[in-house]
Amino acid sequence: MRKLLIFLFCLLLFQLASAQSNWKHGRLQATKDGHYLQFEDGTPFFWLGDTGWEIFSRLTLEEMKMYLDNRAAKGYNVIQVVALSEHDMSAPGRTGQLSLHDSDPAKPNEKFFKLVDTVIQYAMTKNIFIALVPTWADKVSPGANEAPAMFDSTKAYGFGKFLGNRYKTYPNIIWLMGGDRPPVQKEIDYRSVWRAMAQGVIDATDHKCLITYHPSGARSSSQYLHNEKWLDFNMIQSSHGRRDAPNWDMIKKDRELLPTKPTLDGEPNYEDHPVNPWPKWNADSGYFRDYDVRKQIYRSVFAGAFGVTYGHHAIWQFVNKYDAIINYADRGWINAMDRPGAFQAGYLKKLIESRPQLQRIPDSSIVLSGQGINGAHIEAFRSIDNSYTMIYLPIGKTVSVNTSFLKASELAIWWFNPKNMETIKVGIVKNSGKLEITAPTTGIENDWVLIVDDASKKFKEPGK
Repeated sequence: MRKLLIFLFCLLLFQLASAQSNWKHGRLQATKDGHYLQFEDGTPFFWLGDTGWEIFSRLTLEEMKMYLDNRAAKGYNVIQVVALSEHDMSAPGRTGQLSLHDSDPAKPNEKFFKLVDTVIQYAMTKNIFIALVPTWADKVSPGANEAPAMFDSTKAYGFGKFLGNRYKTYPNIIWLMGGDRPPVQKEIDYRSVWRAMAQGVIDATDHKCLITYHPSGARSSSQYLHNEKWLDFNMIQSSHGRRDAPNWDMIKKDRELLPTKPTLDGEPNYEDHPVNPWPKWNADSGYFRDYDVRKQIYRSVFAGAFGVTYGHHAIWQFVNKYDAIINYADRGWINAMDRPGAFQAGYLKKLIESRPQLQRIPDSSIVLSGQGINGAHIEAFRSIDNSYTMIYLPIGKTVSVNTSFLKASELAIWWFNPKNMETIKVGIVKNSGKLEITAPTTGIENDWVLIVDDASKKFKEPGK
């Protein structure tokens, strides 16, 4: 027994030391150019998120840890969650705890929030940020046939300050106001409520945190909130309904706004989500699969986003045998954790991190011929020092790319397969100012990334 206790104590010390070392780089902040995120010591941060929205209402603590373990193993470093659920708050959920007493934001349930504390602390040991939505937006701006609003500005400020005080010492909290609703809806302006909630967080934390807003579909937070002082970066929800929603254009539009703020697609199409299910789904439209996911996450990042959030239709709602299935989910959450797209999003992170990622400049003019539209649209970027470029081809084909900006006399050419992280080294070629090249496999669902390096830089193999 004594040996077991000593072992458990040593294990606890090791876990605490590991958690501490994970956060040695300081807090997150925007880079000087305003486009990306880094830690205080200058270490780059590429946001790879997942939408675990209903984790606190749909899972047991053991299941929450299992889910976080799975995501950490795949390279995810942000999980987007909501404290006050979008769903029936009169039901205690799998943990048996209501989030509020009497559905009153001024009466938080300490037992529920102790559970939230535990999950945030566990996420920290896994090097994961929790992007926390204090309340889903239906509690601020309810639609037809929904319960009355819970929040006015006074209650919003109080709840924001309560949460801010509770988590002000946690380095792994990012704050998301909103939740699937525009802050101005049917000519009613709710910005004062969100401003108050954000101010509560700021007053409690001294703004030693990042805050954004989760918008409704096909919108960016920039539409109504870009000039809000509390908004540190923009978030886009490009679309769950249509294929090939031009999120690359949304990213580029956000990047051009002043003052400059980082932006990302925080909700592109979910893997295994039905295509265009509103108002009624036609089963012949099918589901978004991993290819659809890859196209959207790659093109948003190559267009200049500082990261991206993957999502799965069964994961966000944690489909189980106890709760009603929403929008034709085709599997349970445990079966969904290891879907192809969940792995492939991690491959994108590894690819970006294999080169100087904070130097990325979106530049589709690099593609001289072969550019397409919609599902065939190609996105590209180059480094600010012109030492490398990457071009994402959603459809394998022959393309001609400009290499004149790469001043090197010799170029190292690679192909990277987003499906499986396979790399193919084409070799070293002389830089003639133009490169015409054909993808290793061609046609739909054969997407590739072309990497062209200054050969003298001797960059490592892409994705490694």
